[in-house]
Amino acid sequence: MKKINKDMVLGEVVTKYPETVEVFFEHGLPCAMCHIAFNETIEQGAASHGINLKKLLNDLNKKIEKKK
Repeated sequence: MKKINKDMVLGEVVTKYPETVEVFFEHGLPCAMCHIAFNETIEQGAASHGINLKKLLNDLNKKIEKKK
């Protein structure tokens, strides 16, 4: 399974891995479900909300690994 990385678009990640919505919300990134999500990368979203990118990516990848 391809790992989620900082350059991936939020909306594409949520579409491909719906289970990640919970992780985005837990980190304070509710815009993963809004119209901006399809024009913003994970890195951009994390930066605009003051979120620790490394921790977010780690948690997102843990979430999709559990689904295997």
